[in-house]
Amino acid sequence: MPNFSIVDTHVHLYDVDRFRYAWLASVPPINRTCLIPDFDRAHEGVEIEKFVFAEVAVSDDAYLREAEFIQGLADNDSRLAGMIAHAPLEKGEEVKADLEVLHRLKSTRGIRRLIETERDPSFCISDSFVAGARLLPAYGFTFDICIKHWAMVYAVELVKRCPDVTFVLDHIGKPDIRNGLVEPWKRQINELARLPNVVCKISGVITEANHVGWKRADIEPYISHVIEQFGFDRIMFGSDWSVAELTHSYAQFVDVLDEMLVGVSEVEQRKFYRENAMRIYRL
Repeated sequence: MPNFSIVDTHVHLYDVDRFRYAWLASVPPINRTCLIPDFDRAHEGVEIEKFVFAEVAVSDDAYLREAEFIQGLADNDSRLAGMIAHAPLEKGEEVKADLEVLHRLKSTRGIRRLIETERDPSFCISDSFVAGARLLPAYGFTFDICIKHWAMVYAVELVKRCPDVTFVLDHIGKPDIRNGLVEPWKRQINELARLPNVVCKISGVITEANHVGWKRADIEPYISHVIEQFGFDRIMFGSDWSVAELTHSYAQFVDVLDEMLVGVSEVEQRKFYRENAMRIYRL
């Protein structure tokens, strides 16, 4: 374990009695309320100084109520230091109304509009979506890109069309680790890394491997490639809890990363585990 407290940039909190989350029906092991006390039990043994909530695809267009609910949790626990909220950027200029509401919630640091769940992921490079994304810097918001490996070409194009937006690539672009596929994911990671306004979140990696019997050797090449391309100034740690529980414990992922970082300076480890998060998400 790191010999310092860490900042977790990707934590999902949800209350199934308060909101509906249609996607949870497909993942029974985590189809339950998961709030801060549950998170604390999960990361036992790993010292967390701060963490960032990532929106949870709440149903029924309840995303603003979800954000207000999370703000209430943050008001009562200073460790919940930031929120990545949902906003329908495809509304273009009309999304300003939502962004104004989210800006008034003091924990909001960024926006995530899921791309991975869309049948046609090219919607994220439509004129309206790009117009919505270009509004984010005025509010001080980043944009988290959550996309699957086979659609990464659209992520590259979105970033190119929005040079003033800071983008965070979630889950290293969800490569097909389960089947051992490397290209074109590897090449597109290279393209994204050449764009200065992109940071990569090392999160949600093991869940892209074989859920039964995954091995460190399966995931290590993918993580190593991301570190090599983005460098220690543009990578961040994220647990992807509670989704991570589908394949591994909190401590297992940290152990894997620690083994990979043997020989890396403490300065670089601190950048990865905490300082880049503090800077990018203004914590």
